[in-house]
Amino acid sequence: MPAIFNGFVYNRPADGKVLKANVKEMKPETIIKLGTLLTAVLLVLCGAAFVAGLGVLFGNPAPQAAYRGVTVKEPAEPENITAAAVKTELTAGSGKPSAVSGTWSNFRGDNFDAVSSETIPLVKAVSETSPALPELWSLPLGEGFAGFAVRNGCIYILDYDMQNKRDALRCLSLDDGGEIWRFSYPERIKKNHGMSRTIPAVTDKYCVALSPLCRVMCVDAQSGKERWFIDLKQKYAATVPEWYAGQCPVIREHSAAIIAPAGPEALLVALDCETGNEIWRTPNPFGWTMTHSSIMPMTLDGRQTFVYFGKGGVVGVDAADGKILWSTTDWQIEIATCPSPVILPGSRIFCCGGYLSGSLMLQISKNGEQYEAKTLFRLKDAFFGSEQQTPLFYDGHLFGIRQRDKQFVCLDLSGSVVWTSGAKARFGSGPYIVADGMFLILDDDGKLTACEATSKAYRQLFSAQVLDDHGCWAPMAIIQGRLLLRDQVSMKCLDLRK
Repeated sequence: MPAIFNGFVYNRPADGKVLKANVKEMKPETIIKLGTLLTAVLLVLCGAAFVAGLGVLFGNPAPQAAYRGVTVKEPAEPENITAAAVKTELTAGSGKPSAVSGTWSNFRGDNFDAVSSETIPLVKAVSETSPALPELWSLPLGEGFAGFAVRNGCIYILDYDMQNKRDALRCLSLDDGGEIWRFSYPERIKKNHGMSRTIPAVTDKYCVALSPLCRVMCVDAQSGKERWFIDLKQKYAATVPEWYAGQCPVIREHSAAIIAPAGPEALLVALDCETGNEIWRTPNPFGWTMTHSSIMPMTLDGRQTFVYFGKGGVVGVDAADGKILWSTTDWQIEIATCPSPVILPGSRIFCCGGYLSGSLMLQISKNGEQYEAKTLFRLKDAFFGSEQQTPLFYDGHLFGIRQRDKQFVCLDLSGSVVWTSGAKARFGSGPYIVADGMFLILDDDGKLTACEATSKAYRQLFSAQVLDDHGCWAPMAIIQGRLLLRDQVSMKCLDLRK
């Protein structure tokens, strides 16, 4: 667009060079045409500003765009649809629940530790000539990292229907992946390194899930029928984390959903699974916002509590009423907090993260009538840090993938490194669980490795390529020897039974 400054007319052509001409040398009719053009442009700009002002006044802000060569980042989701206005839909499928018993009811399994308590024997070796594991079935998924909850022969996964632009809570058969039902609603989500990345919590009666844009839904676990639907942004002024929500819900005593909206007035809330009504809320005097971390249950002096990593610190609250029992700002990550608290014996909590944050051990103790959190030690990322996954506590030790060099590492509870997998065994940022005395570790590119679950040394048993795509970061689940795992665009059920 031409502009007049200090008596010259400036134009910016395609090559970026600025040309100028003296106004005094221009013909009168040219100046008149130029003045008319500038007036028209000014009127258009004023009109646009007026419309934008009306939009702000009446709750319909104008979209942001490029200004002077700088693009203003738009929100992840431009729509501002209230939960009441969302039209949900329940679709029945032809799948049938499996008769296979066993549960993996939420993130990290029933005990929140990623350790399977089942005793079914699993394979400890694969053929060198044909290093493949039997595949029972596979299924395409929307792009993301969402994992699985399993109960009563059903698999629950929060998916994204990319073709129809809908969030979809899906119930699948453990036998063959057949869809039993799908609870969905329209939601436009921009690609941001995947869409859905949370794991539902399920009981015999309820299934609760948190969407990428912080909508919480509770449905009947058997039929998929909606019980309630809440938008955390609308109700609690929650801020959607960068790369979308990664928090996985918790269901307490089979009847209350525990969520961390981390809004200005509610850090954590307990919601009645039957009605969605608020049972209690934890205030947020710190002003912390939501992270990708999930709430973890912790027994403290016989009292049931919850621990949460907010953006700014760590808090412990009473499970009965949400009262803050202790808090600390000793542990916080500036970029993204993804791993969840690891609850340890002796009222200790292991905290870790990526982006050079390393790790830290907290001790929770009582000082008079009050609890306090004390830092026992801090490790630099060269010793241990984890960007994506939450470490395991097993055999009296901590295990996890060290982000610095991608090796699988064993730590004692004083923070000393006991062993590492070595430079030839690196795993990226993939998930890991314990089953039948083995660590099952999935690397970024879909290779599954099994090693002995011991603190004595790294002893590999076998490895096999099991997935084809990259970004294999979703937490795994195992039920009666059936291993559920996924890459960014598909999931598989492998048969690990001996």
